[in-house]
Amino acid sequence: MTYLLRVVLPDRPGTLGALASALGAEGADILSVDVVERGGGSAVDDLVVDMPSSRLPDVLITAAEAVDGVVVESVRPFAGALDTTRELELVEAITAHPEEGLTRLAEGVPRLFRSAWALITETTGEGRRVRRVASSAAAPETEAAELPWLPLSKATVLDPDAGQTVPDAWTALDTELAAAPLGRPERAVVVGRPGGPAFRPSELARLSHLAGIVATITG
Repeated sequence: MTYLLRVVLPDRPGTLGALASALGAEGADILSVDVVERGGGSAVDDLVVDMPSSRLPDVLITAAEAVDGVVVESVRPFAGALDTTRELELVEAITAHPEEGLTRLAEGVPRLFRSAWALITETTGEGRRVRRVASSAAAPETEAAELPWLPLSKATVLDPDAGQTVPDAWTALDTELAAAPLGRPERAVVVGRPGGPAFRPSELARLSHLAGIVATITG
């Protein structure tokens, strides 16, 4: 069974090695490590680890947090590709086919951000009618009747409890949501990550930067 483990750990030599040793002692095989965020003496890393099917994921949490200063933010099953598409490769593909740019963005964002789905939505006309522009294969089919948080001025975490209304289907399975304006405030790319972890400021910055580049390419 493969899991995605997000950890916060001290940004000092040897800590990641100690974490790898602790996980390895419990039978976990680390398949990849991505640095999500770094600063203030700590780092946030995403680890894709393979565990024997007989072992529970709780073992990963116990082993990781036995290392001094390590905190596990989340652990969830992972079924994504290990050779994840990077921003540059996606941008190159969109540049080659700008007429398919928004569709390719919606399909590519989940792999970049290790999320389940993405969609592009916008409000149009005086009645602020909501229109879905593009979506990935796993995006909820439920259409939004209204999105009062549009227009959007910057990338943000969407929190329905804070009045940022979204369809219930978007938040099923404790889905974390993030959105960024795409070319204009009335259009946004929305990313859903069921079960977490929460989107970090660095991830919002990446999403915003990517959306800005794609908007320029596609016009």
